[in-house]
Amino acid sequence: MAGNTYGEMFKITTFGESHGAAVGVIVDGVTPGVEIDETYIQRQMDRRKPGQSSVTTPRKEYDKIQILSGVFEGRTTGTPLAIMLHNHDMNPSAYDDIQHAFRPGHADFTYLQKYGIRDYRGSGRASGRETAARVAGGAVARKLLESRGVQVVAYTREIGGIACQTFDEEAIEQNAVRACDPIASAEMVRKIEQLALIGDSCGGIVECRIRGVNPGLGEPVFDKLDAELAKAMLSIGAVKGIEFGAGFAAASMLGSEHNDAMSSSGFLSNHSGGIIGGISTGQEIVFRISVKPTSSISVPQRTINVKGEEQEIKTEGRHDPCICPRIVPVVEAMACLVLEDHYKRQAAMLG
Repeated sequence: MAGNTYGEMFKITTFGESHGAAVGVIVDGVTPGVEIDETYIQRQMDRRKPGQSSVTTPRKEYDKIQILSGVFEGRTTGTPLAIMLHNHDMNPSAYDDIQHAFRPGHADFTYLQKYGIRDYRGSGRASGRETAARVAGGAVARKLLESRGVQVVAYTREIGGIACQTFDEEAIEQNAVRACDPIASAEMVRKIEQLALIGDSCGGIVECRIRGVNPGLGEPVFDKLDAELAKAMLSIGAVKGIEFGAGFAAASMLGSEHNDAMSSSGFLSNHSGGIIGGISTGQEIVFRISVKPTSSISVPQRTINVKGEEQEIKTEGRHDPCICPRIVPVVEAMACLVLEDHYKRQAAMLG
């Protein structure tokens, strides 16, 4: 299976399936001599792990990482850094009744068309479980970015049509949905819990702000910084759209409104989202992603089986009724991977 590696100078390769023995990541291109330990990476893993609250899947995975290589006496060696996360709470029998049917919204049909075989146990590689490996790799990138003064913060902006009205960064990790508005977060939780009771799900919008990136980062034309960030975000299974700065609202703006005018003290606005011509401006990089409703729902749906016969299906098992709360650390991880890769590209170009 191709497409399991991301990056050019700073690379990750993820492996493993939802109900297999383990998932993991190999990180290559790590700067040697950087202090890093399992505790640092574990903090990010704990933010993504299941079973955190009433609005996440009850599957119990502790996501305890094990560093297999690339670190010696608490410092990176510059060799490939391998991280393993063993799966513990697998329940593949929950999928026995639907192993020959295609679940609407899932990659069951497309994987079978491409490979002629599919792992029906919780979607295999197409499962959100794979993102645990991304978060582990992203934590390594985050550590390297800290020395550059770069900060990456993502949060829930909207869930099920309920939008945040204020921005309080301190509130993000203090509520179950990781929303930036503590009042809206309570409404979001109620919405998710109501949908879970009837076996349905909802989506939302996650925003990310990146601070401390120097102007001049990014490659023009095909490897634009916003294009690379877009690819990274759209590689997350639940993400269906992305916008930077003013985003789609720019379509109804005038050029005189959207252009980021400048003065001797810098830019006067940030409709570009901190990237112009594919290269960072030095302003805060801002983007938003659209997260689809969780595909696994117990509401009866129409589908077909592998023989092409029509049938009704209900997806039982343990699933997040809304993916937004746990996708936040994944968004941050992928952003960190893109940025560290581009910093290393920049260093290579300058010699």
